[in-house]
Parts: sequence; structure tokens; C-alpha cells
Amino acid sequence: MVPNGWRNCHLEKLASFSQGVQVDVDSQFENPSQGMVRFLRIMDFVNPNEKPRYVKNPGAKFFVTETDLSMVRYGSAGAGDLVRGLSGIIANNLFRVIPNEQKLLKDYLWVFLRQPKIKHFLFGSSTSSTMPAVSFKLVGKVPVLLPPLPEQRKIAKILSTWDKAISTTERLINNSKQQKKALMQQLLTGKKRFAGFTKDWKQIHLGDIGKCITGLTYKPSDTVDDGILVLRSSNIQDSKLAFEDNVFVNANLKVKSKTQENDILVCVRNGSKNLIGKSTLIKGRAIGQAHGAFMTLFRGKYPLYVSQLFQSDEFFRQVNMNLGATINSINTSDLHKFKFSIPTDENEINAIAACLSNAEKEIEVLQQQLADLKQEKKSLMQQLLTGKRRVIVDEKEVA
Repeated sequence: MVPNGWRNCHLEKLASFSQGVQVDVDSQFENPSQGMVRFLRIMDFVNPNEKPRYVKNPGAKFFVTETDLSMVRYGSAGAGDLVRGLSGIIANNLFRVIPNEQKLLKDYLWVFLRQPKIKHFLFGSSTSSTMPAVSFKLVGKVPVLLPPLPEQRKIAKILSTWDKAISTTERLINNSKQQKKALMQQLLTGKKRFAGFTKDWKQIHLGDIGKCITGLTYKPSDTVDDGILVLRSSNIQDSKLAFEDNVFVNANLKVKSKTQENDILVCVRNGSKNLIGKSTLIKGRAIGQAHGAFMTLFRGKYPLYVSQLFQSDEFFRQVNMNLGATINSINTSDLHKFKFSIPTDENEINAIAACLSNAEKEIEVLQQQLADLKQEKKSLMQQLLTGKRRVIVDEKEVA
């Protein structure tokens, strides 16, 4: 049922589209000269630290401002994503979405096209199985439930407030992570010490304080819908346990060593080099389970402290030194030889672990706040963009 005063139409009746321009890499420059403009690629919108590139100005047709809307045309990760916030010439794997603002406000379209159902519509109609792509024709067929302009303006304003709260929380999380990383660098190297601790530190190998336990090898026929959970690299996300992508094996399968609380799960082999060395502490649901053959469990003394060592730059430096030449892997025998300086005073070890654990908990609180904000915004979007919940528009806004 269409809300009173709203109407159904397709985006092609409300907006036009304009392709970006192709510029050879040889014609892109990091240092601009006179007459050059910024060249905007997908990565410029994704990574704020990406170094800008500049090209000769090909004309106003390809130029976007910070408020203009562009859509990613190609790519398995980003096809159909809507981006904005930068000024310059857009690359040919982007295209402008230009609403007729007599009918459809730019800020409302920004909110509307970022709904999960719109992305699903575009991906579901993708023209390629290997390289997802969206065309002008496809985007033009996006169905739009269109409210009057004053309601569009009010809805966009309400949801932008949520976006600002989400962005603020994301910045707080990033800042907290950077602060924790700096604290780790100081505390785990002895550059900064807590008052009252004066004893020397000692150099140890990981094998001196614990051991690695190899993972379970299983066949596809061993997997079941419900049994023993086999912890894999997908069960570690941002150094925390995650259970969105699980594999279970038959409970009768012999598991040499089930996980124990405060074991450290480490990825030691993976197709992606960047995943080697990522780790997390075994807690809660992960206790009493199995771990896959591409993983190892480190079990030993000072698990809360060692788990912080496994997040440190020094740990990953040693990981990279020991990676296999042809296969992305580290041997457990090499892992046992990893060398670190640690306090000789166990009380100092515990104090450092507690401090860094508290910093992690503060980050987790912020991450939960972020998840709550995103969920609340999602629910609000579903209500506002369908007209199930109507906004009150002032007479001045109608005028």
C-alpha cells in the first residue's frame, strides 16, 4: 500500500547518469601542476589515507563536488556502492547519479540508495558472475517509493543525524585503537613501567613458557549440521571470536586436544598472507571445541599477557620473517622460537595484562554502541523510507 501523498516510480524517471573518465596510469600524477584537478578512484573514497592523484582537467562533465553522488560500477566488493564527500574528476569505474531535484532531493537519494535492499536488487541483477557490474539501465530500474519534497528533506535530515553519531563513534573507536597500540608499544617493551616495579626483564622463547597444539584434519564427509565446532580463521574477526561462519564435525570424531579457556587460537596457514598470525583468546562458547589444521593453539603461562604479545608489532615482525617461501604459513617449531623480553616479576606481567585488557574492554564498549546505533538506524530507515512512520513537516518546510 502506497502511503498517502507518496508515489511509486523508477529511478530513471527521477535521475540521470554520467560515466567517469578513463585516464592511463602514466597520466596520473601525485604532485599537481597548473591546470590539473584531483582524480577520484574508488580507493580514494574507501581509504582516507590514500595519496591523492591529479590529472589534466578533461572537462566539467566528469567533475563532482563533495555533495554529489557517485556509484561504483565494477568490482566484487563494491559494485553498487554509493559514495560522496570528495571533489574532483571521477574515474571510469564510477558514475554520477544526478537527481532532478524538483522531484528527488540529492540528500534523500543518498539515504535511499544505501538501503540493503537496493544493493540486493543491484547484485541480484548483476551482468557478470566473475566481475559484478551495474549499468545505467539497471540502476534506472531501481523502484523508488517517493514522498513529497518536504518529507524527503525531513527524512534525510533525521537520518543524517544518525550518520553523524555513527561517524563520531567510529572515530572514537579508531582513536582508542591507536591509543591502545601506542600503550602496547610502551608497556610490552619496558619503555614505560608502572610505579613500584624495578626488577629486570628477561628474554624468552615462546617454547619456554608454553606449547603449540596442532589442529584437527577432517574430511568433508565428517562435517555435520550440529556437532563439535572446528575453529578456523573465519572465527577470528578483529582479534575477537566470531561465530557467523562455522563448521561442525561429527561428535564421534577423535579430537586429540579440545580447546581450554585462555588458550590462544592462532592462524598459522592461509591463502591470504595478511591472515597469518591473527589470534584471539578462547572464551565462552569456544571452550571445549576443536580447531582446524590451519590453526594452532598456544597453551602456557601468562595467557592474558601473551595474547597481547601476539597483537604486537614485534610478533608480526617475527611472523613475516618466518613465512614460508611458497606457502603462506609458519611452522609451530618456528613459533616456539619466537623471542620476546618479558618482566621477571609476575606481578608486573599481570599489571600490564590488566591494563591492556581494560583498554580492550573500553574499545568493546564503543563497538557495541556502534552496533546498536547501526541497528537502530536500520530499523528507523525501514520505517521512514516505507512511510510506515511518517514525519511531521512544519508549514515553513512545506512552503
